[in-house]
Amino acid sequence: MNTNNVTNLSSLEQRGLEFTRSSGGESACLHDQEIPELDLFSPFKIRDLTLPNRVAMSPMCQYSAENGIANDWHFVHLGSRAVGGAGLIMVEATAVTSQGRITPGDLGLWDDTQIEPLARIVRFVQQQGAVAGIQLAHAGRKASCHVPWLGGTPLTPELGAWPTIAPSAIPFHDNSPVPKALDERGIEEVIIAFVQTAERSLQAGFQVIEIHAAHGYLLHSFLSPLSNQRTDIYGGSLENRMRLLLEVARRIREILPPGMPLFVRISATDWVEGGWDIEQSVILSRELKGLGVDVIDVSTGGLVPHAKIPVEKGYQVPFAAKIRQESQINTAAVGMITEAEYANQIITRGCADLVLIGRELLRDPYWSIHAQGHLDEVPNWPVPYGYAVKRQKRR
Repeated sequence: MNTNNVTNLSSLEQRGLEFTRSSGGESACLHDQEIPELDLFSPFKIRDLTLPNRVAMSPMCQYSAENGIANDWHFVHLGSRAVGGAGLIMVEATAVTSQGRITPGDLGLWDDTQIEPLARIVRFVQQQGAVAGIQLAHAGRKASCHVPWLGGTPLTPELGAWPTIAPSAIPFHDNSPVPKALDERGIEEVIIAFVQTAERSLQAGFQVIEIHAAHGYLLHSFLSPLSNQRTDIYGGSLENRMRLLLEVARRIREILPPGMPLFVRISATDWVEGGWDIEQSVILSRELKGLGVDVIDVSTGGLVPHAKIPVEKGYQVPFAAKIRQESQINTAAVGMITEAEYANQIITRGCADLVLIGRELLRDPYWSIHAQGHLDEVPNWPVPYGYAVKRQKRR
């Protein structure tokens, strides 16, 4: 880690860094178990659904859709990780409206024509013995941008830019357009869009739905006082700032089958003084649990471009552990988790109930199977692959 960044941290960020390191950093945990009852490859039962193991593919945008429609790239990208042994395959941030896309290449599920291409992926994932999940999102003031390999900067009107929305008329960055502050009618339209997209997700056959309320996107921007400066019932107090996300979660829970899990991804801290923090995240998680949310997927940051985040191995795991302990809810740990042994420790030491693997799964689609070998378990290769692997070993 760059020590120069540490000296420039705000007091809140310093406390966050101290929290991470005091919790053990890369080995953060609540307790050690002499004989762990659970490990990375133990099944995980949530409501009526059982994941075959506790390895999940983190939702990662591919920016490769046209008009929000999934294509062969998404089929191979997601399907190969199901073949590779991950227990839960989470589809990338999927826009609930066309206005809610980060880029023109984002997946979407705001229209019935977008259902079947995703259903095709769901069927294949399930045939591999994995569970198919989808993350529902609205980019808010971070919408209408170029894809990352074209710079990720805001689109211009000549290149098809569209209006952005937010809790308050505060741009994300100095060169970002000023978003429109939503009125109560606009807020209700957002809630309806999330619910309708959840209904389409059910039609597509998804078994898990995750609400994206992290990384500075619309729902997160309502939570943080840095981006939400409203004076109505959706701003000011913590109760008011949580109102939109809680209402989205409540209404989606109402239309889901009772046995179907509901996840919410949050940023546990903005890493900026005066912003959203772990203490508020604990309170929010308790409220979400009361509404029937089953898992809090714990990330951090993304709200403002100037935050200095102490990125290092395990830097987000203590936040998942604290929420799990103090809110008494299942959590998922994510970020800079690359090694099988460390991922296993997160489960055996009670830090989280799921481990989400992101970039490492991009580098190695078969990370889960390789992890079994590292942990002295029998690698569960698919039959067409396993036959060849075993034959090679006999030679």
